[in-house]
Amino acid sequence: MKTIETTATVADDGSLILKMPPEIAPGEHKVVVVIDEATLGTKQQQSLDIPVMHLGKWPEHLSLRREDMYDDDGR
Repeated sequence: MKTIETTATVADDGSLILKMPPEIAPGEHKVVVVIDEATLGTKQQQSLDIPVMHLGKWPEHLSLRREDMYDDDGR
């Protein structure tokens, strides 16, 4: 059994148009179809409303090396 995630086109007559990868042998296959109710066009238009904080530039000599951030006990 293989799991393939791909994009398919549903035509006006309800037929499903799907291009399979070349490693799938020709012939009849048992398939399971899961339809996401939102079309790709709808999904792509959604944007995340993530707050952004502008804090300016990093300090010029900032070191994020572990040795510089923690003491000898590793804390």
